[in-house]
Amino acid sequence: MTQFDDLAFFQRLAQCGSLTATARELGLSLSAVSKRLKHLEARLGVELASRTTRRLTLTAEGELYLARGAMILDELGELEETLGDHQAELTGRLRVNATFGFGRRHVAPLLSSFCARHPHLDAWLELTNFPLNLSDHGFDIGVRVGEPPDSRLVARRILTNRRILCAAPAYLAGRTMPRHPGELAGHQCLVLRENDSDYALWRFVRRDGGGDERAIKVGGRLASNDGEVITRLALDGHGIMLRSWWDVHEYLASGRLVELLPEWQGVRADFFAVYDQRRHVPVRVRAFIAYLEEAMAGRVPPLPLVPQLRESLV
Repeated sequence: MTQFDDLAFFQRLAQCGSLTATARELGLSLSAVSKRLKHLEARLGVELASRTTRRLTLTAEGELYLARGAMILDELGELEETLGDHQAELTGRLRVNATFGFGRRHVAPLLSSFCARHPHLDAWLELTNFPLNLSDHGFDIGVRVGEPPDSRLVARRILTNRRILCAAPAYLAGRTMPRHPGELAGHQCLVLRENDSDYALWRFVRRDGGGDERAIKVGGRLASNDGEVITRLALDGHGIMLRSWWDVHEYLASGRLVELLPEWQGVRADFFAVYDQRRHVPVRVRAFIAYLEEAMAGRVPPLPLVPQLRESLV
């Protein structure tokens, strides 16, 4: 095996975090992975990692080999892609991380259609409750809400999105419609519990651009840790929810849900495709992000205009 093979093997080993996970990832036996690491360490004359079958911890030499090796592999990838830029066909491996709801609804079908266009790509989509660190887990792209605070990541907006306060007509029948965020305390609110709090904190800003903001504690009889469950409960008339435009626009258009508090709006929650900042970004990564930007516009309609702006355009 070449030294480049050893570099790629050690990168995968570090990303998987254990001998067992690496063996599963590469389709090898545990003993084969352990033996290969020993041979690599013997060739280099240093210990790269202390390990058990369940956990692997890099030594200082292992950290150096990992970091410098990643730079060398990037250089090699850049060279090969530069030589092959004239070819239309994309090749290689594309690893994407996204959250469950948005990942199922939009990222998965778009990845499917993208791979149908490029049949020589190998793709992996991992859905998680919370975004994962790209470099630590070996992902090329992360799809997440909001621009990342990490300056080492590049962010490209793929969808403009906002939280929408809404409820089903069945819930609103016979009740007084809330006219101000503070009145939500008198309603059954469907809480998406993503932590141990007994309540949710819903944030609103005035649509007239006056800068007035409100953060309201809400609660109710029903709650869930899953957004799709919350939407189902709202459709069944159990209460008011605050959900993303991408998730509810179809129900609002059909009348199954009604938007509330038209003078107020939930906070922005735009979606971004993020990737590690580096000198060379693989063509397949750039191409998939461009595809997300283009195709997402056909899946989710633009946010409705603010009422005052709509009137000024008439």
